Amino acid sequence: MTIENSAIYRELQEHLDKLPIGFPPTESGVELRILRYLFSPEEAEIATMLNFMPESLKVISRRAKKRSITIEELKQSLDRMAQKGSINFGKKIDEKGEEKFYSNALLMVGMFENQLNNLTKEFIEDFEQYLDEEFLRELNKTHIPQLRTIPIEQSITPEHHVATYDDIRTIIENIGEPISVAICICKQAKDLLGQPCSQTDMREVCFQFRTAAKIFMEKGLARKVTKDEALEILGRAEEEGLVLQPGNSQRPSYLCCCCGWCCEILSNQKKLEKSIEFFSTNYYAEVNPELCTECETCLERCQMDALTIIDDISTVNLDSCIGCGLCILTCPSEAITLKKKEKERVPPKRTAETYMEIMNKKAKIAREEKNR
Repeated sequence: MTIENSAIYRELQEHLDKLPIGFPPTESGVELRILRYLFSPEEAEIATMLNFMPESLKVISRRAKKRSITIEELKQSLDRMAQKGSINFGKKIDEKGEEKFYSNALLMVGMFENQLNNLTKEFIEDFEQYLDEEFLRELNKTHIPQLRTIPIEQSITPEHHVATYDDIRTIIENIGEPISVAICICKQAKDLLGQPCSQTDMREVCFQFRTAAKIFMEKGLARKVTKDEALEILGRAEEEGLVLQPGNSQRPSYLCCCCGWCCEILSNQKKLEKSIEFFSTNYYAEVNPELCTECETCLERCQMDALTIIDDISTVNLDSCIGCGLCILTCPSEAITLKKKEKERVPPKRTAETYMEIMNKKAKIAREEKNR
């Protein structure tokens, strides 16, 4: 294959920009540096032939044939790209044998997380620059998040009538197997930059479920855990002050335990004036001023900087509070309680539905912008 490098990376950028969470261009061109890190020129060309929905080698080969790529070359490239995490893949096994399916991956959640144990300082710096320049706006464009926040177990009281999708124990009990846990890519990145997490020493705090777990374990990126082990890790994460964020569906394929120091989502969203607009959550914290002793323990626990002392009372900024419940666990005077919002946000049943909602909202926004 004879390929002019800059042209194929721009073609790939424009192709990936059509995904539910796109890959927009920047003035600096940092997005092209990221693509060069993730794809060789030959791989970039093949990636432009993939779709967001998984397809078989046979289907993809029809497009590759037009570019004089043999099916054997295609298979080798797809498997190599899948192994290094620049694309997604899955398997179907039946009486006919094993068949693989391939698809484009989002940058986040997707390609970035797949670089676990393969990060470089240069890639991390480029990724963070891209977030600042353009990608955070892309993440927030539709106000439909990929992740959602669920309250920690100890912050829930019987009168809350917690839905199954907001109950961590129920989620784990019914999530399906296998379950795996991996090192947090964000914490690994901060460690590599010499900026270790200020919240916890824990590193294995990212969970994968079912197919996602199988793929991560096959790549050697995660280890298998039982449901009891998963709940034990989650319990410690809650004590350490980490926010529980599963994928935004009733049957998520992953769950992250995040802090406001390392997490690329939390650390960037909390910079925004009204960050709550970009979170899916059904709860918020409320302080009883008569019980508050102004100890400031809650300020240290809050990962969104949503609590401040005003007139000697801890005060919740509802524009920033994501209802994680972390502040409640350590309040010595029990002055803080978790309140359920009047309008409950019910997550889509499956992850595919979440991305379909995002795509539909993006199309609506594009039409409105065109008609202005």
